[in-house]
Amino acid sequence: MSTHVRVALEYLHPWTNSGGLFVAAAQGWFADAGLDVELASADPSRGDSLAYLARGETTFAVFPVNRLFVRRAQGERLTGLAAINHRAMETIRTYAGSGIERPRDLEGRRIAYNPTPRGTAMVRHLVAADGGDPDAVQVVDSGLRELTVADLEAGAADASFGNYWAWDVLFGTPGVYWPVDTIGAPGFHSYVLGAADTTLDRDPALVRAFLAGARRGYLAAVEKPELALEAFERYIPYFERELLERSLTLISGTWTHDGVWGVQREELHAPYAAWLAANGVLPDGEIWREATTNAYLEPA
Repeated sequence: MSTHVRVALEYLHPWTNSGGLFVAAAQGWFADAGLDVELASADPSRGDSLAYLARGETTFAVFPVNRLFVRRAQGERLTGLAAINHRAMETIRTYAGSGIERPRDLEGRRIAYNPTPRGTAMVRHLVAADGGDPDAVQVVDSGLRELTVADLEAGAADASFGNYWAWDVLFGTPGVYWPVDTIGAPGFHSYVLGAADTTLDRDPALVRAFLAGARRGYLAAVEKPELALEAFERYIPYFERELLERSLTLISGTWTHDGVWGVQREELHAPYAAWLAANGVLPDGEIWREATTNAYLEPA
């Protein structure tokens, strides 16, 4: 008798960052562990993947680590169990000929992004870190939409913040872009995999079994990318194979650190949480200590 496990993925649609989960499911490795795994995207009208987790509507979820810290600080008993990415995904992006050659050139220009407290703090930080005046930057609220280079050339804004260097910039004209962790942003785990504490207390064996399957899938996707590309044909067949190959090559490099999958690193969590607290996003920069654990991972 298999146990049904629902996993809320991190975005509006599945994409290459879930490659390890796709491989584990397609190869039957979750099933071998007695798990009937359902991989599903969250309905944005009902909240993000963490909202589903908090309501008990999913067993596991993939989510941005900053959102986990915020919810944990608000008293929600949710915990990050494994790192998916060891780099920041976001970029500042513009179009060729915009005259923007570095973050401080955004002074007097319009940058489009979803102006969450964390997003606003990041843009201001990147401009200031380059010697610019963040108060001189004009913000265009683009909501959940990730503007393309064509949008920018058409006048929607002069630049954007948020496009991923391993995904969004691969669609259409790439333009000019800078990964944020190369222009002054603190390093951080973009996405982590986690669960509600009630699940950890109720069925730790299930948690360990699921994480073992995920680890096997991600490592296989790194070592044998053809397995991930085969799985993409099943889970995301509506994207061009060439684009998926390019994205996989880029993003798979963020899935491990020194060949190890899943281990969340203090050298990424601590400075990032401190930065979030210093910028008013978190009340306590030490919240990461209770919000994350590596205790359910198999030894490397």
